[in-house]
Amino acid sequence: MSRLAAITIDDAGLPAPTPEMEQERRVAVFDLLEDNRFALPARDGRAPPAGPYRLLLALREGRLVFDLATEAGEAVAAFHLSLGPFRQAVKDYHQICASYFEAVRRLPPSQIEVIDMARRGIHNEGARVLIERLAGKVEIDIDTARRLFTLVCVLQDRG
Repeated sequence: MSRLAAITIDDAGLPAPTPEMEQERRVAVFDLLEDNRFALPARDGRAPPAGPYRLLLALREGRLVFDLATEAGEAVAAFHLSLGPFRQAVKDYHQICASYFEAVRRLPPSQIEVIDMARRGIHNEGARVLIERLAGKVEIDIDTARRLFTLVCVLQDRG
């Protein structure tokens, strides 16, 4: 039961994403809902409310917000993270994605593979930052962190 069962991205007031970034978002949400590990640790000697959880991901007042509720909609926790530690990884990810999307249209598979390897490396770095920023708040695995980092990038691209 330590997982996410629903994900909502609060993008009200943000510009529309590019078709490529919208596709990245759809794939990340689909993959997250298929397989993720998202556990809340005990706090002050109390066990957390049982999952699965609903996640609302948003940008508010220049901060990344993880707003969690039970499947029934009861508020569980909200984490507000500074965007500063993510800025370089997000910037690098957007640049490599632009190169990748362009390469897919024009380059042979061998060159696309090189760009995709670089993209995965940046993605891993962003996931590592996310795991560090959520330490003590949420326990996630690397695959969950990678997919959540994609959603962070989609929000920051628009925010």
